[in-house]
Amino acid sequence: MENQPEILVNALQALEQIYLIGLGWLSSPAAWTQFALLAAAFLAARIFAKRLDAVLRRLLTPPAAKEGLLVTARRFALRFLPLLMPLIAYTLTAIGEGVTRSMFDSGDVIAFGKRVFIFIAARILVQEVLKDGFLGLLGRYVIIPVAALYAIGMLDLILSKLEETRVVLGNIQFSLLTLIRGVIAGAILFWLGSWSNKQSANYIKSQKELRPATRELAVKAAEVLIFGASFLLLMSIMGIDLTAIAVLGGALGVGIGLGLQQIAANFISGIILLVEGQTTIGDFVELDGGERGTIVKMTARACILETFDGKWIVVPNEHFITSRVTNYSDQGSANRYEAAFSVSYDTDINRIPEVIEKAVAALPFVLSKPDGPDCELTGFGESSVDFVVEYWVSGIDDGKNKYKSPVLFAIWNALKAEGIEMPYPQRVVHMKTLPAQ
Repeated sequence: MENQPEILVNALQALEQIYLIGLGWLSSPAAWTQFALLAAAFLAARIFAKRLDAVLRRLLTPPAAKEGLLVTARRFALRFLPLLMPLIAYTLTAIGEGVTRSMFDSGDVIAFGKRVFIFIAARILVQEVLKDGFLGLLGRYVIIPVAALYAIGMLDLILSKLEETRVVLGNIQFSLLTLIRGVIAGAILFWLGSWSNKQSANYIKSQKELRPATRELAVKAAEVLIFGASFLLLMSIMGIDLTAIAVLGGALGVGIGLGLQQIAANFISGIILLVEGQTTIGDFVELDGGERGTIVKMTARACILETFDGKWIVVPNEHFITSRVTNYSDQGSANRYEAAFSVSYDTDINRIPEVIEKAVAALPFVLSKPDGPDCELTGFGESSVDFVVEYWVSGIDDGKNKYKSPVLFAIWNALKAEGIEMPYPQRVVHMKTLPAQ
């Protein structure tokens, strides 16, 4: 044993100690009494849990057609019913431990049984409740191993070894236990933060009485609060002095002042946009730079515009504050368009307004308010008399709403029906002959 690794020596010593404890239990009347109490607690827990499970399922199972927060909570509680047996067994075993310690001044066997029931509860929790995703991963690689070490009485020893093992990074040093605890706590906190942020965002967006911009601002504020609180709580769990955060905040302020002006400007501009609500998701806008499209997403840094042909344009929020923005939507207001056409000089142009306005007004998408179609004479061209008809529609003339083409068809059909000619360019050429030489 002299040349064996230290970890192997410690393991063999632990096995030898377990063997001696087992022999002591087998030869002790008090130990046999505790084994009997454990068996009785297990059988009683199975019987009682089976009956209680039936009662609780009947009470907690909601009607199939109902929905709501209370129904969701009842369905969530149903998932924990498999834990009844080990928890009841643990409770009965704890009562038995008090009895055996008062009678025999010994309770090691029944205390071991209590820890085994905790391990069984941990396994059921992971297999029946925390099945998938991050929680399932956490259960398989953290909860079950910790429960197993606790059951065999090795958890305190392992924790003390991890606490003694130091990790040194320059002038900073901390224990391996602190590092592991920080990783686990950080994963749990930020998973909870992500889940809470998703739930709060869904709840806020479902409040239709709020303006879209107000909902977006509330979602962003909730996100900052949730993840900010998670970060501060993680720092506290890891034992990091929060005064260091103040130093970090000062450094961040210097960074913003020197090199992050644009990021800070876009962030503040995004908050202004959300507070004012003059531009929000669903609006069709045009910027001075020529960017046109429907706002489909507003982030802390930029707005996403979707063009008629499906392309996405990322426009920094600052451009909406510092440049002129034309908002065609204004949350559903009507928009005016015009269509130009020409007629021949042989036409009685006094008939044109009545004919065209009647034809355009018959189109189902053309509005009568704030004004009906208005046909106006715009000029006299080289080969034609030029007109334009103005009309109002509820929406934007884009890829989904094609308004101008049906209007032009209506103009063409109306002029043809009235026998009015739409001219094409004509030229008169005069031929002059030269005198004979």
